[in-house]
Amino acid sequence: MTFKSFDFLCIMILDIVIVIVFALAGSFLSFFSGFGLGTLLLPAFMLFFPPELAITATAIVHMLNNIFKLYLVGKFADWGIVKYFGALSIVGALLGSWMLKVIPYDQVLISYILFNKTFDITTIKVLIGVIVAGFAILETNTSFKALKMDKKWMPIGGVVSGFFGGLSGHQGALRSAFLMKAGLSKEAFMGTRVVVACMVDTARIIVYSTFAFSAVASLDKTLILIATAAAFTGAYLGNKWMQKKELDWINRFIQWTLIIFAVALALGWL
Repeated sequence: MTFKSFDFLCIMILDIVIVIVFALAGSFLSFFSGFGLGTLLLPAFMLFFPPELAITATAIVHMLNNIFKLYLVGKFADWGIVKYFGALSIVGALLGSWMLKVIPYDQVLISYILFNKTFDITTIKVLIGVIVAGFAILETNTSFKALKMDKKWMPIGGVVSGFFGGLSGHQGALRSAFLMKAGLSKEAFMGTRVVVACMVDTARIIVYSTFAFSAVASLDKTLILIATAAAFTGAYLGNKWMQKKELDWINRFIQWTLIIFAVALALGWL
């Protein structure tokens, strides 16, 4: 094996390890905290794909993982809440996905030179960076985590959480804030959240396929399958240890990692 081949092999292994760690951790933590699979897997995929493809690839793994979680906890879902909250979430997801479709991906807002290298700040990367940083802050904010929206706001909650789900995949924190007021047991809450998440994922993938079908077809299938397998493992372990207590220091570490990623993305470094 030549040095060049060995170097390529190391890079490939590192890529796989990164995806496995993010997918496994994201799926596992979705059982215990606001940080879900989509929140953690999106940054990992953005290291390999353009933003719009990274969002689509994340959506595919997210949906497959949610189908698996549906098998684990879907039977506990409150179908009365699913009917109207889920339906409105689909409406929001369609709107968010459409917005992703019309965003000018190649629009450069600012170009600058740093250390003799040119960096471009683009519309799509600034938008995704702001969303990632915003939700990273919200999901560990004690006031937001304690917030339980009144039932009368649940229709709005369905649309808003679905909208961000369609736009970037960031939906869990907002959805939980509204569903937590529904008086559900822990099992019913998890089941209902998973069913609604599957509905949102299905809607947004349908829209994504209308404007990125050829690009999606060219995605690295092996990487997606590996991420899906890791996500399944995380979901299985999370379901098995559902009674475990959330660790604040882990959430803080993830929060700052996501914020650093968001800043680097918005500045065009990634």
